[in-house]
Amino acid sequence: QVQLVESGGGLVQPGGSLRLSCAASRFTLGYYALGWFRQAPGKEREGVSCISSSDGSTYYADSVKGRFTISRDNAKNRLYLQMNSLKPEDTAVYYCARSPRPTVDAGCRVGEYDYWGQGTQVTVSS
Repeated sequence: QVQLVESGGGLVQPGGSLRLSCAASRFTLGYYALGWFRQAPGKEREGVSCISSSDGSTYYADSVKGRFTISRDNAKNRLYLQMNSLKPEDTAVYYCARSPRPTVDAGCRVGEYDYWGQGTQVTVSS
C-alpha cells in the first residue's frame, strides 16, 4: 500500500534545469529519511542525494554537489530534486525512495532504502 510516484523528468539540453517531484500515498513522508537515486544504462543504481526527516541533514554525491538541491515539504507529503547545470552524464532513470529510519547516517546508499518509486526518465542531450 506504500506508493511513491516521481514526476518532472524529460529531455533537456546540456546546461539546462529540471525539477523532479516525488509524491507519497498511504503513508506520511515526514517520519522518514528520503532519497533520490539514479540508474543509467549499463550501470548500477547509485545514490544522488538524501535528506533526513526533519533536522535538515543532507547528502550529495560528489558528481552532483553544487548543481543539485534536495528538499522536502512534509506538509504536502512531497520530495523534490532541483537539478541545474545538467550534463549528458546525468542521463538516467531517477527514483525516489524511502528509508525506514528518520536520519541519513551513512551517506546515501541503495541498500538502506526499502520503498521505491517506478522512476522518471531524465535525458540530457543536444
